[in-house]
Amino acid sequence: MQSEYNQIAAAFARAKPLRNGEDAAGLKSAAYDAKLKKRRISQFKVTHGLLLAVLSWIFLLHAVGLFFFTKGFLLTRLVLEHKSECANPPIDVLEWHRPGSASEGCWHPKTFEKAVVIIIDALRYDFTVPFQPGKAKSTPNQYHDALPILYETAVQQPNNAFLLPFIADPPTTTLQRLQGLTTGTLPTFIDAGSNFAGTAIEEDNLVAQLRDSGKTLVHLGDDTWHSLFPGYFNANLTHKYDSFNVWDLHTVDNGVTEHLLPLLSPTNSSKWDVIFGHYLGVDHAGHRYGPDHPAMKAKLQQMNELLRKVMTLLDDRTLLVIMGDHGMDAKGDHGGESDDEVEAALWMYSKKPTFGRTRPDFIEPPITAKERPVGQIDIVSTLSLLLGMPIPFNNLGAPIVEAFVGIGSNDWQNLARVARLTGAQIKRYQHEYALARRLDSSATSGPLAHWDTAEQIWDNSASGTEPKPDLEQFQDVHAAFSSYQGITLSICRELWARFNVPSMVLGIQILTAGVILLIYLSRLIRGDITDLIPLLLSRLFKHSGRGAAIGTLLCIFFPSLPWISGLLLGVVTGGLAGSATWIFQYRSLLLAFLPNTLWGWLAVVFTISQSVGFASNSFTIWEDEILMFFLCTFGMMALSSSLQRNQLAERSLGSYHSIFFLFLTRLASLSRLCREEQMPHCKSTYYASATSSTSAPWQLSIPFISALVLPGIIKSFYKGTRSYAGSAVFWIDVAFRLGLLLTAIFWTLDTADDGDWIQMDKGVLKTSRVMIAQLIFTIAVAAGGTTFALAQPCVSIETSQQNQSSPNGLVKLGDQSKPEFVTILGYANVHGSRYFLLVINWLLAIILVQKPMGGGAIGILASQILSLLEVIDTNDLSQSSIGPIVFGLLGSFHFFKTGHQATLSSIQWESAFVPLHTIRYPWSPLLVVLNTYGAQILTTVAVPLIALWKQPPKKKGLLSDVAKVATTYILYYAVISLATTMWAGWLRRHLMLYRIFSPRFMMGACVLLFVDIVTVIVSVAGVSWNTLSVAEVFGWA
Repeated sequence: MQSEYNQIAAAFARAKPLRNGEDAAGLKSAAYDAKLKKRRISQFKVTHGLLLAVLSWIFLLHAVGLFFFTKGFLLTRLVLEHKSECANPPIDVLEWHRPGSASEGCWHPKTFEKAVVIIIDALRYDFTVPFQPGKAKSTPNQYHDALPILYETAVQQPNNAFLLPFIADPPTTTLQRLQGLTTGTLPTFIDAGSNFAGTAIEEDNLVAQLRDSGKTLVHLGDDTWHSLFPGYFNANLTHKYDSFNVWDLHTVDNGVTEHLLPLLSPTNSSKWDVIFGHYLGVDHAGHRYGPDHPAMKAKLQQMNELLRKVMTLLDDRTLLVIMGDHGMDAKGDHGGESDDEVEAALWMYSKKPTFGRTRPDFIEPPITAKERPVGQIDIVSTLSLLLGMPIPFNNLGAPIVEAFVGIGSNDWQNLARVARLTGAQIKRYQHEYALARRLDSSATSGPLAHWDTAEQIWDNSASGTEPKPDLEQFQDVHAAFSSYQGITLSICRELWARFNVPSMVLGIQILTAGVILLIYLSRLIRGDITDLIPLLLSRLFKHSGRGAAIGTLLCIFFPSLPWISGLLLGVVTGGLAGSATWIFQYRSLLLAFLPNTLWGWLAVVFTISQSVGFASNSFTIWEDEILMFFLCTFGMMALSSSLQRNQLAERSLGSYHSIFFLFLTRLASLSRLCREEQMPHCKSTYYASATSSTSAPWQLSIPFISALVLPGIIKSFYKGTRSYAGSAVFWIDVAFRLGLLLTAIFWTLDTADDGDWIQMDKGVLKTSRVMIAQLIFTIAVAAGGTTFALAQPCVSIETSQQNQSSPNGLVKLGDQSKPEFVTILGYANVHGSRYFLLVINWLLAIILVQKPMGGGAIGILASQILSLLEVIDTNDLSQSSIGPIVFGLLGSFHFFKTGHQATLSSIQWESAFVPLHTIRYPWSPLLVVLNTYGAQILTTVAVPLIALWKQPPKKKGLLSDVAKVATTYILYYAVISLATTMWAGWLRRHLMLYRIFSPRFMMGACVLLFVDIVTVIVSVAGVSWNTLSVAEVFGWA
């Protein structure tokens, strides 16, 4: 290859005296002065670096705008540092109990000395009750009747056990569910002192109360507990396990069982007081396979046998609690607020008769979770009183009736006492919270009126006005204090649903300013924008520095203003002021604000109509269908435009690729993952079924078809411009095809493992898959990155003895004194063909982390990108805004076609372990990002091709064209993010806020930030490598 490039350089040297016509075709002498060449390279690198700096500042602008909006939008609550004390009950209890002794019970006589609390992660309520055939469902699922012991024991021994629906407060993520299960308070998206990163819980909680009373605590299982309660558990008896590896169904469960059963033996009973066991197998089976799979049945049966063993090992002094922290949806995922995700199960068991029912017909557990549910926060006050602990200070839950009504089901006096005691603690918390938040009396007057009413009823029953209070009076007392607890809970929900509107508005204003700046940079500046960037960057840095200084001073004079907020606000405000002065200085170079072509208006209509549509929940729900309509509209207009081209070759090529683009759009639409709100008008095809998280066997043909067809499709586009030469030959036909074939083998082994097709050790099978995946990533990242960095342009030469006309893609060099002519094949697409090698590398990596159906969709996306480039070239649209906008539409469309929705539950967490045995930071999170936003990442990497495709080597202003294309593309996602942000803020009281609008806002924000990052570090950076490589051979313009 090097000899060919030497021949090209020599040919240029021989062609120096050629006629002016050849010079006009771009074939100047290659004999550059070394000093001049070095200066041009230096100038390009400086200009390119300044462009990266401006794009990085735009990323900062978006991040700060989203920070301020999120700061005001995601709900917060003040965490009080108060702690409940054993000797200080909220009311006088001396009449029936002497407080202050943990051995007897702090505020209430304790019922149990010890407890075993087992969390079966994602234990949905319908996993625990018998299957009831009916019109809607005549045959049971795999998960039905696999865990019968909970229901059977509750029915056969009602004084020893009860089973109830256990309703979680969204978001249904394990970390926040554990916060609610131990503190008794409501979750918010951001807690002061606790967040998604797993910061230790500082507020009063049941685990802390147990530790402070001298109890020996043991934890087994999910390591999330150790993030929340560091140092709380006995180090010698505690065993934690990684909770993130959703591909592993057995390691955690087997480890918990291995250490749990020996601790329950009589010889070890003195070593512990409370055991917390957290099983993950059911949750992981749901994530990996879905609930309706034999693996789920086997896991539930395993739990059933385990619980039988645990029950036999318990003594009369020990309480056994089995609970789910949340449920799972039809595919086995969770995180949202659908019924299946919030409906968990709660089961309590004691060998000594303890429990009761308030009505005889309540002996049988509810058949559905809609009957007699209890809130998960109710477990905190219940366990606290049963174990003789103080109720945690921030608790808002009520005691569970079945635990205190007594074996005769008539101990309403005890129920009235615990309801009053819990209500008094809630009243104490309510008072302190109102003082800390400086709330006016209107916020507390309603609950206090209910409290006064309940106290009056209590006083009447206890004052002696009746010789002997009867059951009805205690029932009235219990109802009154339960009403107080309920109304207080509702008030707290409203209090913690208060948004910081000024911060939200500030964030929206910053995002709006960013959109305006992008409009100017991308579409309104006449000429070469790179010539104006140095002054823009100078203004940005100078005014941002001044703004940072002012923001710092504000933080000094106003200590209540967080320094990070003041600093960031100063930086972006100053930078925006600097950019405004820059725009004003170059106002004479501005173009018309409104588009002047049909294609420009179409780009505006696509962007604005999609943005406006996010105000509708139905539009947001069916966004994938709307995007397909937009893409088909573009395809039809491209076909119409291509048919009007003057030259037959252009008409044919443009029409073919427009039709091919339309066909691929419809083909991609066959891949679909339906969200709950789309049912029953949607049928999922991404997985084997709507209740599965595994691929169907027939879908394994997709990666093999991709390995066979996709390299050929890419090769055909290269051959169309005579660019199938140099590194492209080996990389497309050998390395890329080999990577796709290995990907097909990987997913075949994965599906074989899921279906137990191969009788092989699971560990060996997993190791084989990991080795294959790592080899694929080595090809895509290491070998691919090296190839792109070092590759010469994808051109070749031919020599001939006679003069011929030069068709498209060919350039001929000759010397009039010699009969030999040199033809350069691939000259017409030298930039595009080389840059696409970078796209192929990312394409291979993204296909690997997708399920077979998703990998097929990504392959279709790559083919659509190439067809779109041909359509843009044929119709002379490289300078139009329609190209980047359609790239953005393609990225958003294929986000849905790769098995994703704008919901937390659609995140495919198992992708974190495609090339890994266990979680590894930062690689595991990055793999999830690559899986989730792979479509947008691929279009971001490819978008510079709009400016590079079929451009001659020495085209002037090429970097400026790339800058305009990149900023237009970012502009699309910035407008979408701004729209979803605005509508989430405006509809913050909408019933569907946290189910529809908030997840779409979070998706838009994440996509925008990732697009910004990839544009800077991959796309525009890749253009630099590409341009330098081409200039090394063909020289500078």
